[in-house]
Amino acid sequence: MNNDEKILRKLAYEYKKIAELPRNAELVKLHTAVNDLKMIRPIVTMAELPWHELNVDGSLTLQCKDPVFKNIEKNFRQTLFQFKYFPADMIVRPYVKVQKVVKHSSIGVEIDETTLHLDADNHISSHQYKDQFEEDDSINLLKDVVVTYDKEETMKRFTKVATAIGDIIPIHLGGIAYIGNANWDVISRLRGVTAILIDLLDRPEFMMDLIERFTQIKEGVIAQYEELGLLDYDPDNIHCTSPYTSDLPAKDYVAGEPLKCKDVWGRGAAQIFGSVSKEMHDEYDIEFMKRTVGKCGLVYYGCCEPLDKKVDIVEKIPNLRKISITPWADVANAAEVIGKKYVIASKPNPANVATSILDQNVIKAEIGNILNSCKKNSCNVELTLKDISTCKYSLQTLIDWEKVTMDMIKNY
Repeated sequence: MNNDEKILRKLAYEYKKIAELPRNAELVKLHTAVNDLKMIRPIVTMAELPWHELNVDGSLTLQCKDPVFKNIEKNFRQTLFQFKYFPADMIVRPYVKVQKVVKHSSIGVEIDETTLHLDADNHISSHQYKDQFEEDDSINLLKDVVVTYDKEETMKRFTKVATAIGDIIPIHLGGIAYIGNANWDVISRLRGVTAILIDLLDRPEFMMDLIERFTQIKEGVIAQYEELGLLDYDPDNIHCTSPYTSDLPAKDYVAGEPLKCKDVWGRGAAQIFGSVSKEMHDEYDIEFMKRTVGKCGLVYYGCCEPLDKKVDIVEKIPNLRKISITPWADVANAAEVIGKKYVIASKPNPANVATSILDQNVIKAEIGNILNSCKKNSCNVELTLKDISTCKYSLQTLIDWEKVTMDMIKNY
């Protein structure tokens, strides 16, 4: 047994202990109830954490040399750390996933950018993008994406992990977690947001042709996922939010058969469209979402764009189940409009934890507004603190946020 295996086995035993705690089964019920529109109480999760700021005790320091083992080690260490300090309603699954090795060919155009970093250890940075679609014929540069499943490499990794720790905890294969479509986010990185907003006015036909081509590419990718049997109805999350539901896979799914779109979650977003009219958002995004994520069994729509005044167009997407309501949205208005129809994926403001000392009164006011608005309208709601680019290297800030929020949730 080499040193990497010794490290991984020690962590696997620690992970197994918390994975077997009864709280996980109880939390699965709570998460499922929210996504099934039968909420028992709101749930709280924390994601996209500034891990580079949190290694106060050295427990996050990776020690494995092998890249496959290092990836598993990272998941173990981060899960154990979060469970120790700010667990909220996180669920620790009683198994370890080894992801299938899936490769995607280039779309034919690459991001050309300049970045600025305030903190060299932080992957969050400022980006300035060069426009790759200044000319109308630049659309011709786009290529269909070819998806390849490297089964041999996948099984090599699976066997390696199973041999090392499979006697301690079960090892599962993980596939494509959900069907994602954030084409406008991709286009934003290939053009820059200014060029997009100008061209929606000055070159509307070109922009329609552009999103049509990107949608065709996405449709091709989704078809290949199905053909290659890569879809997974057991994702860890749906872009940081809870995936648990009794409505997936579809009722007619036959165990052991390859999954189809109807058996999995879909997730769409168009953040740049937070700056355009409802009509333009509908025409240039929602209509195209119907052809991609709209084929999925359940759909979660939205990211950081405010959607409280656009619910009527978002609900045109088939099988919509969850809508993102961000700090830039009016949660009271959203709760009134959404009611019991969909899950509110509420996003408390991460700017409130970008401090070395938490202002608990600010947190209580924000969370109180979310909970009161949702309770008044009998909403199904989950709260996800995410996009945390910094907590000013103060672990205590996140600990305090979790405690304040969970105390309020338990008194809901």
